Amino acid sequence: MKFKFGLLFFVFIGKIGFAQDKPEFSSHSVKEDFDYLYQSIQLTHYNLFAFQAKKKYDSLYDQLRISLPADSLTLLQTVTHYQRLVSFANTGHCEIDYPARSYIDYAYAGGTVFPLELAFENDRAFIRKNFSSDPQIAVGDELLAIGDMTIKEILQQLYPLVSAERSYFKNAKVEFTSFPRLLFQLNGRKDSWTIQVRNKKSRISKTEIKAVSVIDYETKRNGEVVNPQKKLKFYGNIAYLNAGQFGSNDADGEMVFKKYIDSSFSVIKQQKVKYLIIDLRNNPGGHNAYSDYLISYFAHKPFKWYAEFSVKTSKILKEQILLQADTTDDYSRAILSNTDGKVFRYDFPVYNPIESSKRFEGKVYVLINRQTYSMAAVSAALIQDNKFGKIVGEETGDVPTLYASQFSYKLPQTGIVVKVPKSYIIRVNGSKRLEGVKPDIYIQDHLIDDNDEILDKLLGILSVKTNGKQKK
Repeated sequence: MKFKFGLLFFVFIGKIGFAQDKPEFSSHSVKEDFDYLYQSIQLTHYNLFAFQAKKKYDSLYDQLRISLPADSLTLLQTVTHYQRLVSFANTGHCEIDYPARSYIDYAYAGGTVFPLELAFENDRAFIRKNFSSDPQIAVGDELLAIGDMTIKEILQQLYPLVSAERSYFKNAKVEFTSFPRLLFQLNGRKDSWTIQVRNKKSRISKTEIKAVSVIDYETKRNGEVVNPQKKLKFYGNIAYLNAGQFGSNDADGEMVFKKYIDSSFSVIKQQKVKYLIIDLRNNPGGHNAYSDYLISYFAHKPFKWYAEFSVKTSKILKEQILLQADTTDDYSRAILSNTDGKVFRYDFPVYNPIESSKRFEGKVYVLINRQTYSMAAVSAALIQDNKFGKIVGEETGDVPTLYASQFSYKLPQTGIVVKVPKSYIIRVNGSKRLEGVKPDIYIQDHLIDDNDEILDKLLGILSVKTNGKQKK
């Protein structure tokens, strides 16, 4: 399924400007920050060694430090080197973002990229968008190899740049970031590639494709995979609601979100629909203040978004909290009052359903896919575990029992931003398994076509229930 979003990446570019110079850091500065990076993520991460033994991590740190060049480094080189250290934790919320500034400079200097955008399904890579001039390549064809390397081998080279708990989630993040962008980060500029493709008739062929300009690629690809859009729509006695992202950079973002939810459910109530579909697909997550408010409109009992929630304090975390305008809330005070390095449990108040006169009382179905992240995945688990609704779609890439509550800080020499999880969240049902939210009704989400398989199939199922007819 293909979503037609705005050009989110270039909106982001517009906010930070188009710098023509490529920032460079001295080898000394990069090494100082590299040392600080490893020390600081051990202090700030809730449990950096949850999935990797410290001995292995120390060994990687030594190898990466030795391999740092003696000359100055570009931002792209520096971020790539640091990502290899951070992502080794295999924790989705411990990360350094894609080096957008370098990519922007490259784009406006006439840079080019690989012309095929990919979707990963069942451990196979399919062409999602084709910007090459080769008419033999079709959307939906399987990409088997680039040059003398299979796609699986190329992914193994990309994975150290991608923070995630498992390969299924890493593949989702490669889709999220975009394969051509990551391939540029890994290998730099190339003008052409020999690729091996299997078409829909299982015929395998080799062909050479030319690079396309970054500007053309970003313009034609039509936006980001993850970018939920607010929408309320009705299909007879079925209401469909996408509430958008669970967060905002605007000061009044939470208030605006809640007003939208209020007005949406007011209309839903007036329409007297029997079924409600909540769409959490392609949602990056955010803050539980948003998701809890949404859920309160169809919850039938008080709820929490976790079974257990615990936090690790650190000097860096406290410094970041003190930079906030308001540090008087109980949660901030609890972190500030505990000694550095202390892990403690914290319990947020139970969230109550909204008053019954406003509440939706019909059947609820929640759509998820592999691009359902963080608090959106946690919310889906909350709904499933409390039986507030049925989950429909495919397993989420992100996991609902996770190291999260991400916060950020800058490295002192380079100013590169590091993101780390300060908390450990156990999903409502108490499961600690390393798996995504699994749907009650499985429907695969094909990102390689224009069809909305999950929504369309669910609407078909609900229409059968409504009309009392059986499918032939």
